This record gives sequence, structure tokens and C-alpha cells, in this order.
Amino acid sequence: MRSAAVAFMSYNTMENLLKPDFFKTSNDTIKTMMSTVISAALPKTTNTTLTKPVNFTFRHIRFDPSGSLSCVYWNISEWIVDGCSVLKTNSSYTVCSCVHLSTFALIMQTSPPPESDPLLELLNLVCVIVGLVFFSLALLTFALCQWSPGVNNVARINICISLLLAHLLFLIIITLSHDLQVLCAVIAGLLHFLFLSGFVWMFIEAVLLYICVKNLSQIRSKNRKVLSSGFLCVFGYVVALVVVAVSAVVDPKGYGSELCWIKTDKGFIWSFLGPVFVILALNMILFIKIVTTVNSALKNLNVEVSKMKQNKIMAFKTLAQCVVLGCPWILGFFTNGSKELEILFLILNSQQGTFIFLIYCFLNNEVRQQYRKFFRCLCCDKQH
Repeated sequence: MRSAAVAFMSYNTMENLLKPDFFKTSNDTIKTMMSTVISAALPKTTNTTLTKPVNFTFRHIRFDPSGSLSCVYWNISEWIVDGCSVLKTNSSYTVCSCVHLSTFALIMQTSPPPESDPLLELLNLVCVIVGLVFFSLALLTFALCQWSPGVNNVARINICISLLLAHLLFLIIITLSHDLQVLCAVIAGLLHFLFLSGFVWMFIEAVLLYICVKNLSQIRSKNRKVLSSGFLCVFGYVVALVVVAVSAVVDPKGYGSELCWIKTDKGFIWSFLGPVFVILALNMILFIKIVTTVNSALKNLNVEVSKMKQNKIMAFKTLAQCVVLGCPWILGFFTNGSKELEILFLILNSQQGTFIFLIYCFLNNEVRQQYRKFFRCLCCDKQH
């Protein structure tokens, strides 16, 4: 039996010279070097053809699950695939098989990003700004207007704060260079936290309304120790913070997609959609319980009818809020590149502040009367 020595060499920066763009294909794709460049040779021989294929294991220096991998070798002035094939691959490494020795590398092909639509970007910018204006108006209304003694606006104020900050971050994303991967990942984590906290506060509001209906009294009067504003704030934000912290520990690279959002590969998007679906389901159950409780109470002449009817109206407003905040995200999950659905998602998601302002402020007769009083005072001051 005869033996032979094989020389292997690895080049750390050779990809800067033998660039992946030298890999010519019929498709217009983006080529990315996925490994270091290596060479394998038999000393003292010019014959590079083998009787049996040789296998190489390349460790990935980056990875994109949406791309297509090719095992290539250098031929005079370009990368080609003749005689080489992919045997096995995962997120960490790829095994290549070649019938000859040469200089090898692993190249990934990905589809070019869709061309930006200036009109869509302008629509996005305008819609986000309009939504922010109405979030601010809703916050001012909740904080400054005089409300009925039984109305608890803690949940609504915190919903507006969470979503207002999230949409402000969207404005930053629009002007942000997505090459800043670390900053993009941090913003994605903050968005995850803010949107989740908005949904948690929506659930808290439904719970408060349910307790109010069950007790037929003001929440703060009988449940001050359990449902104080401090307790609600801790619960409203800590739950979202725990979900984001656990998600970041499980998959630290799950944040920072091209749009500075949660990456959709490996099912990481369910760290957001999972809690959202659970909260929406719980809110629907609470809504059914509230309506059935109110209807049964109205049949009892001993209860205050006006208060129960007011709670019933508030229950339908809570349901409307649940639909307004939840449905756009469910719709966004099924866009799948459809421009029409993407525009609809953009409008519905950006106008959450507008809907909250309409539901709780503009359609509230007491608030409208205070608006009229405020504008009359302004007019009187100008005349004087």
C-alpha cells in the first residue's frame, strides 16, 4: 500500500481578493462568502483529479436560512461548481464533496431585497406621524379631563404610553441605517417589549372592567390593596419584560431583522405572536363573561341600571380596542409579500392612536362637553 501527503492551507482574508462576486450564475442574486478560503494539494504532482471524492467541512462565518449554498472552487479567474456538491448543511457548518483538489470556498446566494417604494415610505411616514398626534391627544385627554368617579384610566394611559414610544421608535427606524446591526437589534428588543406591554395593559383593562361588573362598585374602593396603580404598573411592564428577557436568553440573535424587528426564522416570531394570541383569547373570554354578567344583572331590579348599561358600553369599547390592537398584527402575519395587505397592515397598525382617541375620547359625551368648554375659554381669552 502506497501513501501520499496532502497539504491543506486556510487563508483568513483571501475572500477579499477572490470575491464571491466572481461566482457567475444565470440568476441575479447576491453572493456572500460563507467560509474561509482553503486549498488542498498533493505535493510533487500536477494531477488534481481523484478516483474517489474528498469531503471538506466548512464552518460558517455567517448564515442566512433563506439563501442557497454552493460548494465552489477557483478556476483561473472565477468560482465554479463543476465536480463539487453539498452533502450536508445546518446553521453551523456545511460538508462539501469534490472529485478534485483545488482552492475551495462556500458561497451563499440570496435574492436581492425588493426595491423601495417612495410612495409607500411616504405613506408610512405620514400615517405614523398622524397616529402619534392622536396618541398624544388621547394621553392629554386621559390625564387632564375630569372623568366619572368609577372610571379607571390607568390601563388606557399606559397603553398609550407603550404604543406611543413604540411608534416613535418606528420613526427612528425609518431614518436609521440598517447596517448598524447592534443598534437595530436593541431597537427590535425595545419594540418587542413595548408592543407586548401594550397588549398586557389591554388585558389588565379587561380584568378591571370584569371586576367592576362583578362587584357593581368602584374598583379602587374595595380592591385598593390588590389593584393599586403601583401593582398594576409592576404587572403591566414586568410580564412583558420577562418574556423579552427569556426570548433574548434563548436566542440572542433573534432580534435585528432587516426591518429592525424580530427575525422570522427558527420560529422566534412566536415569542411575540404567542403571548399576543393568548391575551386576545383571554380578552375574548372576559368579554363574553362581562356581557353575560351585565345581562343577568339588568334583569335584577335591585342593581343600578344606568351603571350596568355604562359597563356594558365600556365592555364593547374594550372589545373594539382588542380588535383594533390585535387584528393588524394577525393580518401582518399573513401578508406574505402582498403589497395590498402590507398597505392595509401599515394603515391599521399606525392608526391605533387614532382609534383609541375616537373610541374613548371623541365618542364620549362627557369628554366632548369638556372639549367645548375648553375651546370656549380659548375663544374668550382671545377676545379679551
